[in-house]
Amino acid sequence: MLSLQHQVFMEVARLLSFTKASQTFFLSQSAISKQIKSLEEYYKTGLFERHGTTVSLTPAGQLLYIKVQEATQLQHELHQAMHQLNENFRPPTKLAIGASTTISLYVLPPILSAYLRQHPTLQISVLNRNSTNIQKALLDHDIDVGIVESMTRITTLTYTPFMTDEVVAVCSANSSLRTQTLTINDLPAIPLALREAGSGTLAAVEGALNMHGIQLGRLQIRIRLGGTEALKNFVLADTCLSFLPRLAIQQELAAGTLLEVHIEGLKIERNFHFIQRKGTENNQWSQTFIRATQRFYSSIE
Repeated sequence: MLSLQHQVFMEVARLLSFTKASQTFFLSQSAISKQIKSLEEYYKTGLFERHGTTVSLTPAGQLLYIKVQEATQLQHELHQAMHQLNENFRPPTKLAIGASTTISLYVLPPILSAYLRQHPTLQISVLNRNSTNIQKALLDHDIDVGIVESMTRITTLTYTPFMTDEVVAVCSANSSLRTQTLTINDLPAIPLALREAGSGTLAAVEGALNMHGIQLGRLQIRIRLGGTEALKNFVLADTCLSFLPRLAIQQELAAGTLLEVHIEGLKIERNFHFIQRKGTENNQWSQTFIRATQRFYSSIE
């Protein structure tokens, strides 16, 4: 078992912040500092460089971080093997999941609730970021498994298909666009509100428009917002046209506060994938989470 000192070190090294690590462990910042000091005394070397309110890893700290990551993976594999030999062995286990905004807000909550009822000793944390940042978090070992939209694939990651969602053009009930049928060639003259760079929704919109010879640079992008909810709330209050995942706006479409705008010849779909680091595909909890998520979603389609 990794000692508490090494677990604390891992979190400080991951976050590069004593304050944020103290929030993770529900310990005071002084208690976190004490654990790190004890570890530095044990190894007879400094592990962090202090720069006012920020920290960075020393060469010794970088080495320890790599080795403790390897030890963490070995511990996961050991627990998995012991559980296969004896089902009564159920150590408290943590699973870190990263998911793009649409999945985090509109797909995962009921799935995670059902999954936790089946695995009461499991502790889950969910990182909600855009797809680019989720991919980076997985590469940085900040999460165990991610769910992202289709994107440029990285050779050190594996990709497992999950689900398909549609991105639709919408406006508020107050917009003059609500009664119009548009063509793709009308888009350059229409004020738009879009997601931020790195968003899977934006990538899907850009890819679909590129297929019709429309570049984002030709469009009147009035505002970019980070996150689906922020964009949705802006569109509800404004008269711009926007593109939002159907999963995220079902209630607003039913209530008539957002209206779908038909654009002839334009259909935007995006595929979601589970992503894992190569070599960790057999991690017990990641695999059971993926299977449970696939089963749950297929049962409500």
